[in-house]
Amino acid sequence: MDPALLVVVVVATALAFDFTNGFHDTANAMATSIATGALRPRTAVALSAVLNLVGSFLSVEVAKTISGGIVDDARITPAVIFGGLIGAIIWNLITWYVGLPSSSSHALFGGLIGATWVASGIDAVHFAKVVEKVLVPAVAAPLVAGVVAAGATYLTYRLTRNGDAGTVARGYKAGQVVSASLVSLAHGTNDAQKTMGIITLTLIASGSLTAGSGPPVWVIISAGVAIALGTYLGGWRITHTLGKKLTTIEPPQGFAAQTSSAVVILASSHVGFALSTTHVCSGGVMGSGLGRAPGGVRWGVFGRMALAWLITLPAAGAVGAIAGMVAQQGTFGVVAVAAVGILVSLAIWLASRRRPVRPEHVVDEIAPQAAPHEIKEAA
Repeated sequence: MDPALLVVVVVATALAFDFTNGFHDTANAMATSIATGALRPRTAVALSAVLNLVGSFLSVEVAKTISGGIVDDARITPAVIFGGLIGAIIWNLITWYVGLPSSSSHALFGGLIGATWVASGIDAVHFAKVVEKVLVPAVAAPLVAGVVAAGATYLTYRLTRNGDAGTVARGYKAGQVVSASLVSLAHGTNDAQKTMGIITLTLIASGSLTAGSGPPVWVIISAGVAIALGTYLGGWRITHTLGKKLTTIEPPQGFAAQTSSAVVILASSHVGFALSTTHVCSGGVMGSGLGRAPGGVRWGVFGRMALAWLITLPAAGAVGAIAGMVAQQGTFGVVAVAAVGILVSLAIWLASRRRPVRPEHVVDEIAPQAAPHEIKEAA
């Protein structure tokens, strides 16, 4: 395949991944606000989409980590990156279909690492950098967000225990609009940059950019638009899991979870940690449930989520390794990998149409959570 055409294919595939990242991670910012009724579903995803786009322009530190830190850019080709992206997209769609808030970021890293490992050898992967910039934040960030959210939730209930229930609920719902907006902004500063980093890595590997270059302006704009469009579609399956199944969320919890998550994500983006915003926001939601009551978390649901977290890197890595190995075989390999990726994606989408989860379904199921507040307010 013509090298220039291959670069175009890889860039388009990277933006397709960015699009899936957007609808896969909508729940990170907006699930708690939708669950408490602070924002209507369509309003929530529209607001989140705009702020994801804005956030993508605020920093490029995470993009630099990916384009120059995870793998050896001198030893990979655009075909290898293409294989890694296919692995990430397929894993994203699988976990979206079953409603599991797994990490789009780790799917991307797994796919890229698997494809690079098979194509260029184990020493082409900078494992020390992977541990420092990916694995350590993957463990620490959700724990920090969870502990902060648990403490903040406990304090909010203690400080407002004598207040009028209706007034307190309305106040925290208003606060949730602000905190949810901050999470969306933070998400743009971290997740949109990952696609920027992948496209920049492709341009470096093809010789279009020199090693160590940052993402060009057109890359920043296109990645920001792609993740914003994906966010606007709304990942209702995952929103349902985070907004209802993991814990029953009340306004004080939602505010605490979102605020703690936003702080952790923004701090990580500032220092270039390519963490999983899904892990952070899930940790914040779980911490808020524990802060309200010791039995406030549905551990069976969390167990399924944790299992998905553990297997995301190796699962996406395995698919990326196979796809990268085939794509390395030339034009036929690239076409074959693209065809399989399209067919699998189409099959998952058709399966989702038989069991749809729409905004009204999410609202109908979370509506009973508002009942206690309404009863208190009426009394």
